[in-house]
Amino acid sequence: MSDTLREEIREKIVNGDYNCEKELTLSVLSGKWKVVILWHLGVEGAHRFSDLQRLFPKLSHKVLTNQLRELMEDGIVHREVYPEVPPKVEYSMTELGMTILPIVEMMYDWGKKRVQSIREEMQRSGEEDV
Repeated sequence: MSDTLREEIREKIVNGDYNCEKELTLSVLSGKWKVVILWHLGVEGAHRFSDLQRLFPKLSHKVLTNQLRELMEDGIVHREVYPEVPPKVEYSMTELGMTILPIVEMMYDWGKKRVQSIREEMQRSGEEDV
């Protein structure tokens, strides 16, 4: 989500003009990689930045940094810096973040079922597998 949109939503909440909870939820989840980042942190536990980079090889350093930063600003993800050399940093779900995990899991389940139904439709129509 753009910083401008984030500021607009925050301003609406502060002014009492915000009445679209769905928009707020979508604004937290918006971003090409946020849902899969949240799924891995919520299901697998804490990850280092390099672990997340390995999980998503097509994801640039800059985009991963921005997605994590936005999730931290929204209170969904926590960044823990350990006082050791070399520095160790881990990202994990906050208590608030864990409350959004059921939504992420439902999205995963829906996607899994949809992929299966598409494959079945293609097989019935004689097309190759997806």
